[in-house]
Amino acid sequence: MNTTTLTVTGMSCMGCVNSVKNLVSALPGVIAVDVDLASGRVEVRHDPARIDSSALRTAIEAGGYAVVG
Repeated sequence: MNTTTLTVTGMSCMGCVNSVKNLVSALPGVIAVDVDLASGRVEVRHDPARIDSSALRTAIEAGGYAVVG
């Protein structure tokens, strides 16, 4: 398992946190998602054979949020 940490902007409330969690959790190979609203940090544990960090980024951006870096 890999852990990918992304910095996400555009989250302003717990509803946003839940949206990001739902977007990422729905992807194949994602095992766990932890979102910290204050820092914008999204930590994803995933199976690298099934999903890579670019797919995580794409899913978050498709939900209307921005990934920094």
